[in-house]
Amino acid sequence: MDCKACKLAKTRNSIVLFGGNKNARVMLIGEAPGAEEDAAGLPFVGRAGKFLTKLLEEAGFERKEDGGDLYITNIAKCRPPNNRKPEAAEIAACAPILEKQIKEVKPEIVILVGSVAMSYFLKDKKLTISKARGQIFERDGIKLIPVFHPSYLLRNHHETLDSPRGLTRSDLKMVKELLKN
Repeated sequence: MDCKACKLAKTRNSIVLFGGNKNARVMLIGEAPGAEEDAAGLPFVGRAGKFLTKLLEEAGFERKEDGGDLYITNIAKCRPPNNRKPEAAEIAACAPILEKQIKEVKPEIVILVGSVAMSYFLKDKKLTISKARGQIFERDGIKLIPVFHPSYLLRNHHETLDSPRGLTRSDLKMVKELLKN
């Protein structure tokens, strides 16, 4: 709680490091904690997190805060005010922590939740989440799979196979299938 590497230290309640299993084969990385995550000290526990958990369970993943199939974290470890996206300096301040998490967990697959996580790893400013999702990228032998952010999915209610929700379900099932091979 004594980190003061960026201005988010002034407004946060918690540093939200991770939830889940430190030995998981799959790491899920979002952008930053929201208000409920900041209060609880855990990632993806708010409304969007509950929806994400539902989607993960539909794909066959077990999510537990202290175990399960996943290690869950964010690019930024503190909540930006008004749930804005983290700024470049805030991302840079947290990058060493994130890189250490990846090195220690050694995931086979990283699910990149939303455009902030995707941009951090893929570095292609022109690539959108709509174009990247469904594809498998790689970094240092780790498969990277971008998916839509659950807060976006909550605003897009369509349930067809080609809707963002349907595509995310397909992407998460693809991750589950990759683990079988």
